[in-house]
Amino acid sequence: MKKITYLILVALMVLPIAGCTNMSRTQQGTLSGGVIGGAAGAGITAIAGGNPWVGGAIGAGAGALTGYMISK
Repeated sequence: MKKITYLILVALMVLPIAGCTNMSRTQQGTLSGGVIGGAAGAGITAIAGGNPWVGGAIGAGAGALTGYMISK
């Protein structure tokens, strides 16, 4: 059972990385900006005492837009 769980976890970690290989520079920038912005927004909002889901959503949107603009 441990071996199957380990293999599933490894597959879940590798598949998202492999999915980015055929993306254009703009797509990669938008995705990276969204992920970084979402994590930063959730973290900052949680530290400030707000709702981390709302902060993450706003941060992801702002990060994706910024990543798109920079990569263009």
